[in-house]
Amino acid sequence: MTAQPSPVVIIVGSYVQDQAWFVERFPRPGETMRANRYNTGPGGKGFNQAVACARQGVPTAFVGVLGRDTFAEYARRFAEDEKMPCRWQIHDSQPTSTSSITVNARAENQIAMIFGANEHLDPAYVRAQGDLFAGAKTLLIQLENNLDALAAALDMGIRHRLTCIVNPAPVHGDLTLAMLQQAKIITPNETEFSLLLERFVKEDVDPATLWQRGDADLHALARKLAVETVIVTLGSRGCFVSHGADRRGDGADCYRLPPEKVNAIDTTGAGDAFSGSLAAALVRFTGRPFRDALIHANRAAAMSTEIVGTAPAMPTYDAVIARFGA
Repeated sequence: MTAQPSPVVIIVGSYVQDQAWFVERFPRPGETMRANRYNTGPGGKGFNQAVACARQGVPTAFVGVLGRDTFAEYARRFAEDEKMPCRWQIHDSQPTSTSSITVNARAENQIAMIFGANEHLDPAYVRAQGDLFAGAKTLLIQLENNLDALAAALDMGIRHRLTCIVNPAPVHGDLTLAMLQQAKIITPNETEFSLLLERFVKEDVDPATLWQRGDADLHALARKLAVETVIVTLGSRGCFVSHGADRRGDGADCYRLPPEKVNAIDTTGAGDAFSGSLAAALVRFTGRPFRDALIHANRAAAMSTEIVGTAPAMPTYDAVIARFGA
């Protein structure tokens, strides 16, 4: 058996068994609606991002928590098929997290989730994964787990001098600005960015019109969070990046990337495809401008919307290059 290379990217986060219903439109309160299709598969922001990262050809390890149930077995089998090493804490009294996703004909989605075991990831279990952190370059976390476990992951990342990336989704009620600022890079969407601004710098920004603001205005807002690099994903309108003193090889402090033209049928997980592919591209494109990694992540995220599901929809590196070129 060929030995697997040591992980370069560590992702500490959530596993969720996704269950998706596809409808023409979202049901009204009290309405029962016939769905056109149903799909179930592996998901969760952390696991989605890990699969996205691993499929870019970068050795990736995932650290997460499962219940002792059927969905846990599904998670293990999928990770084994992906040849992605996972460190699973098994929780005896909490179920594996599950979600209910409704997707309308415009590829928009509404999601409800029970966090289950994800809210009980033991910080000591995270700290026990020192061998993973010691050999890695990048750490990526989200906020679908209990914050003390994620804080432990950040502490480990900083101790081992990893590039720490935080996808602040969903914005946790107990998240502090100090914890956010431990990251070198954050990747909020427009809603999450607006919530961070409201909470930490008392700026009231409408997420629906955020994309209409000028680049200088968006850059000024991002700088108020005092994180080295802020990337705001704007859905069908692409993304915006704001650098602090370190431009990471870019020629400008801030800029936008337009969306890629694809045939979107399910946008669920596109933000995860972006964050995971970005973590991988920063490794693959070492020495190149940050913009190159961002372009690749933008393309991978766009392609993920052409397939139903979340983790299974993540494109491979070769598929992205075949579609868009190097």
